[in-house]
Amino acid sequence: MRSGLGIDSHRFAEGRRLVLGGVEIPHDRGLEGHSDADVLAHAVTDAILGAAALGDIGQHFPDTDSAFKDADSIALLREAVARVRAEGWRVEFVDATVMMERPKLAPHRSAIMAVLSEAVGADVHVKATTGERMGFVGREEGVAALAVATLDRA
Repeated sequence: MRSGLGIDSHRFAEGRRLVLGGVEIPHDRGLEGHSDADVLAHAVTDAILGAAALGDIGQHFPDTDSAFKDADSIALLREAVARVRAEGWRVEFVDATVMMERPKLAPHRSAIMAVLSEAVGADVHVKATTGERMGFVGREEGVAALAVATLDRA
């Protein structure tokens, strides 16, 4: 068995959709990024790739490649899981935390966990916390996410 850690953050931007864990969340701003900027899916992807010692999301899906412009991060996550499986690993469990002041994640948590669990082929547990009005999260400048993935040999 192996564990991997994924961490990501994106700043808020006007005129963008807010997508977390593959679910669009109603909000007045979305997240800035080359892809759909799904900070949670990115953290989960990095955790899974890291546990398999396959690098990180930027190595596999670089923001310098126009093929990934506005990409669906859940599709990228599925591709990362396929690459990990090709190396003889399977995802056993993922635990993740989203850090943002608002909007509240609770009404969307079940849908997010369902989308992520389907994408990785294992249970994904998602929690949320605020920045207690401190730092870039607390000032509502952006969102951060952390994830830990546990993999086992297939």
